[in-house]
Amino acid sequence: MSVSFNADVSFSSKLELLDLQDCPTTGGSSLYTPSPMDSYMGSLEPRSPASPPPGPLCRIKTGLHEGTPAGSVLSTDPEQRCGWGPVTPKALQVFNSPRWVLFFLCMASFLQGMIINGFINTVVTSIERRFNLRSYQAGLIVSSYDIAACVCLVFVSYLGGRGHKPHWLGWGVLVMGLGSLVFALPHLAAPPYQVNMPEGTGMCSANGTSPCQDQETGGLSSYRYVFMLGQFLHGMGSTPLYTLGVTYLDENVNSDYSPVYIGIFYTAAILGPAAGYLFGGYSLTIFTDIHLTTEMTPDNPLWVGAWWIGFLIGGAAALLVAFPILGYPRQLPGSQDFAVKRVSEAHQLKDGSHASAADPQFGRSLKDMPRSMLLLLKNPTFIFLCLVGATEATLIASMATFGPKFLESQFSLSASEAATMFGYMVVPAGGGGTFLGGYLVKRFNLRCRGIIRFCMMCTSISLLATFVFLIQCPDVPMAGVTAPYQPGLTGRYLDNSSSLQVNLTVGCNAGCHCVRDSYEPVCGANGVMYYSPCHAGCSSVNGSRHSGREEYSGCRCVGGNGSTEGEGFALPGKCSTSCPHIPVLLSFLFIIISFTFLASIPALTVTLRCVPDSQKSFALGIQWILVRAIGSIPGPIAFGSLIDNSCILWQDKCGEQGSCYLYRNSAMSWYTMAAGVIYKVMGLVFLWLASVSYRPPPESPQSSCESTDHGGRDGSDLPIKDLPVDGVIVNPHASL
Repeated sequence: MSVSFNADVSFSSKLELLDLQDCPTTGGSSLYTPSPMDSYMGSLEPRSPASPPPGPLCRIKTGLHEGTPAGSVLSTDPEQRCGWGPVTPKALQVFNSPRWVLFFLCMASFLQGMIINGFINTVVTSIERRFNLRSYQAGLIVSSYDIAACVCLVFVSYLGGRGHKPHWLGWGVLVMGLGSLVFALPHLAAPPYQVNMPEGTGMCSANGTSPCQDQETGGLSSYRYVFMLGQFLHGMGSTPLYTLGVTYLDENVNSDYSPVYIGIFYTAAILGPAAGYLFGGYSLTIFTDIHLTTEMTPDNPLWVGAWWIGFLIGGAAALLVAFPILGYPRQLPGSQDFAVKRVSEAHQLKDGSHASAADPQFGRSLKDMPRSMLLLLKNPTFIFLCLVGATEATLIASMATFGPKFLESQFSLSASEAATMFGYMVVPAGGGGTFLGGYLVKRFNLRCRGIIRFCMMCTSISLLATFVFLIQCPDVPMAGVTAPYQPGLTGRYLDNSSSLQVNLTVGCNAGCHCVRDSYEPVCGANGVMYYSPCHAGCSSVNGSRHSGREEYSGCRCVGGNGSTEGEGFALPGKCSTSCPHIPVLLSFLFIIISFTFLASIPALTVTLRCVPDSQKSFALGIQWILVRAIGSIPGPIAFGSLIDNSCILWQDKCGEQGSCYLYRNSAMSWYTMAAGVIYKVMGLVFLWLASVSYRPPPESPQSSCESTDHGGRDGSDLPIKDLPVDGVIVNPHASL
């Protein structure tokens, strides 16, 4: 028969406290040992190591208040009640529990991930096209988020760590929602999107005209400042979420379950970008001005989707989620009990200066900030873990930004199709790995050094899987770029990539006066892609000019001999290519994402455990600054430069180089593999150094399989949570 004892039983304000009249005494002092209920009532005095061993505990009589929901506490302390100011109704206390805090924080992290890491990465290309932005201007818009976060992190994590965390969190989510609404303002303020394409531009004509003539930009590029403001508000509002939110959960739950709670919290943050990719990809199939009708389809290069819908929905949802978070107290009922039972695993400094962090008054003012910073910098385990986070953040941020582009190039997909496929992959891989990582730490009761070794194992597996990028999909044959217009030279032309020259004008289209400013790819009947109908030598079209469903005929370059004889036809859009390695690439890419995120929550758990409790929020803030400063900010820029090196066809917009139209798949795969191997190896080295440099406190035995909250097993140091029930010691996490 299995009998279990629930450690999370909630006690109401109507408690029948201990009956001490039958307690034995020795030498005039009671052998009574404080129970968790006493700590909850604020009467617990920590017993010093020199105190005599406790005797038998008195029988505990408890009574649950009728109607008290599981997992919540009806606190008599007004500062621990859920509500807004003096408004703390009794019915509202059902939400005053760690589970409901986790729910609302998960909603906030889901929205943050969906907006920042999902919508932004999905709609950048559409925003560039809609508002005539250069690539570096779009990059500055994206970077405004990290810039704002770096500016605010130090003060938010330091002051918020000692302040009212739910208030900081609630106002942060509110500012984040406001930033999303600001980000969508340019759509409401800008004039309707119109495409002024001369009728003869895309066809073979003796009077070809350039769309750059009489071009009017209308000053739309000035809206980039509005986008930057929205991103800056996004960064300010998101700052408390992953510093104060994590520590608030860690402080208000049993440390055994803390990795599980944090794992669920970060799982929601991973599912958010996946939802952003899926919904963002769908919204891009809707024309940006939904009240207007257009003959264009998403396959048209001039198409601009409804990029703004997600920001309006996400911003409104963030404003709603902020309201309940603002109602939570500084500490949840019962959190004092968890603080008393928590055994420190903080790294021990040789000079003993870490002891100053244990002072209750330490860190309450800004003058202690330099000293607190010095203590963190003297913690080598913390520093190496920050470097590990920077290497992983570089790969994650780069993959989030360029992952859809990689799939689009390798598998010859449209932008919306690539974003949707990437989202389907991130949901089970990233979300499942994040949740499983937190669960495994709880399941095996891993301590600091064991968690670091677990992270090393996950990093090694993802490193080995990175070599899958040695396999590449074939390039799409494009006339004048990756394939010649003249038949018979295809093999030589593709193999000698060093002498590859873009030559779009040959005899079959020399009289067409084609312009490079109009990129409108078509797929010829011979399976070769052409820059535009004009470059394919097409003279007529059947159907509407912009409908995307027409068929071009009279295409002299599509003919079998490349001359005016044997004219063929072409269809709008890119040619599809068959890649036999798609299942292998997707499978190993799934493994890389899964094991990368599998180590994320364990690494975060080590960071929380290797620093004193008073420095947890500040430590996470410093870690996020280092991760952004040397990881997520410069990483995508460097990775983007590598990707640009694999470009073989650049946009020529009115004489200026724009974005890349076509990449060489083999070069893109090689650069991706090189970046992955370098950063994964660096991460392994930093994890090994963190494990070697870690010095556990004397009271935290690394060889023990006990959980963080357990004390010794001898009778002199009985764990508080191993409560005797009728003379039998019962472990709340074990079955008898």
